[in-house]
Amino acid sequence: MGEAPIFHFNDERESIVTEVVGRVTRGARDPSMLLNDAAYHELKRLEQRPGDERAEYLMFREVARTARKMSEEDRRRKVEDLARFYAQDVAGNFNPRVYALTSKVLPRALAALLAPMDVASALRSTTLLQKHLVTQGPVDAIKKLAKRGTVIFVPTHLSNLDSVVFGFALEREGLPPATYGAGKNLFTNPLLSYFMHNLGAYRVDRRIRHELYKDVLKTYSCVLLERGFHSLFFPGGTRCRSGVVEEKLKLGLLGTGVEAYVNSLRRGREQRVFIVPATINYLLTLEAATLIEDYLSEVGRNRYIIEDDESTQLSRVVTLVRRLVRSSGSVVIRFGQPLDPFSNRVTEDGRSVTPRGRSVDPASYVTRRGVAVPDEARDAQYTRELGEAICRSYARETVLLATHLVCGAAFARMRDAYPQADLFSLLRHKDEVFLPQDEFVRRVADLLELACAQEDREALVLAPGVRQARPEELIAEASRAMAEYHTRPALSPTEGGFMLSEPSLLLYYQNRLAVSGLGFHPARRSGP
Repeated sequence: MGEAPIFHFNDERESIVTEVVGRVTRGARDPSMLLNDAAYHELKRLEQRPGDERAEYLMFREVARTARKMSEEDRRRKVEDLARFYAQDVAGNFNPRVYALTSKVLPRALAALLAPMDVASALRSTTLLQKHLVTQGPVDAIKKLAKRGTVIFVPTHLSNLDSVVFGFALEREGLPPATYGAGKNLFTNPLLSYFMHNLGAYRVDRRIRHELYKDVLKTYSCVLLERGFHSLFFPGGTRCRSGVVEEKLKLGLLGTGVEAYVNSLRRGREQRVFIVPATINYLLTLEAATLIEDYLSEVGRNRYIIEDDESTQLSRVVTLVRRLVRSSGSVVIRFGQPLDPFSNRVTEDGRSVTPRGRSVDPASYVTRRGVAVPDEARDAQYTRELGEAICRSYARETVLLATHLVCGAAFARMRDAYPQADLFSLLRHKDEVFLPQDEFVRRVADLLELACAQEDREALVLAPGVRQARPEELIAEASRAMAEYHTRPALSPTEGGFMLSEPSLLLYYQNRLAVSGLGFHPARRSGP
């Protein structure tokens, strides 16, 4: 396909920042409230570690001291200053040379990790990586839509590796590179920061909670979409701690899709916006042990940013990637049916089609007598409905791999062993439940049969080779994979079967079954 809009991003960067600042400032209905809200939240955050961001701490202490005394004009000017401060910090960068280098080097570098015994061959070819990272879905249709309008990719989010593998999948399939928001904490790694900074990532500081910052983020996203920059959002927000497929989304950035579309109509130049749900599915998740423990702990539920998990340890990344080489299709990215901002499916020629099969003009949802009309309440409802449609797509497009089915069968055995135990009591029974091999095979076979029936109804997807595999093969693949990667294996082979050694890991991987009803659901405390 032709050169993507992002290749011209740097030429527009300053005008993008200026437009964001102008919109935020003009849209500030109550500058006094915005300033006081920002000062309150930032001083509360920064007073815990003022030395790390001393300049910001002093800046907001001054805002808190003077905001009440300012004239209305001065308050609006201060809002403008802060909006510019944040917009400059958020705004990304795109270096075509770094992109070209990364497109050539990254696949071979990952392939070398996947094939440590044959580094020379791996560096000459990306065949190994293509074998282990599978891409599925209506790729050709998405390519055509990318030429007709702006595409927003909205994948599930399990790991800090998601951006890397998803970006590689886009490049390999000939889909356009996209701008995307990345947690500011990820920019602390010099190597990772270099590539993210030069490949279109914009910085999102999830520690900052006040409204002015949120306005800057949403406006920045909206301006990018209006200018035709394809985007990538993780609408679940942060990585899913439990491993359950997202069933409820954060709608802030997602809502910029309909806003950008309405704004394009108001300017008289319709810019179509297409939303593409996708699932990212791993045989093994890099940070599984840390994420599930964080989910389960009361303290962890209040930690929004994890800075000390396995993704910060290069040795753990290398171990994971090398382990994945042993299984074909160990990472599966599956694109779902494209949608418009009003939850209608979109055909490859750009037609919006309602659930009843009727073609509809998307502009009709936001116009009155042919004129596009802004309406925040209306658009918020459209976005809520879109979020629900994306979650339904996630459920249909979730890909089950061997670890999910095998851990589902094992965790069901644990629940049968302690039928009266609550979840937290159950997880304390480490190395106490023995699962005989013949019973294990039967349980996996039964679960696989149910999964096949759901796949026949297009309710989920089985990874390549899973449907045809014998239960014994799935058990061997999953138990070996987890034993060779995780510090403490979930399943410990013993004479005649397995001990269930790490119930929290069994829970994490089986949680991928929860959305389809095939496994225990930790939030609902229910299961088959």
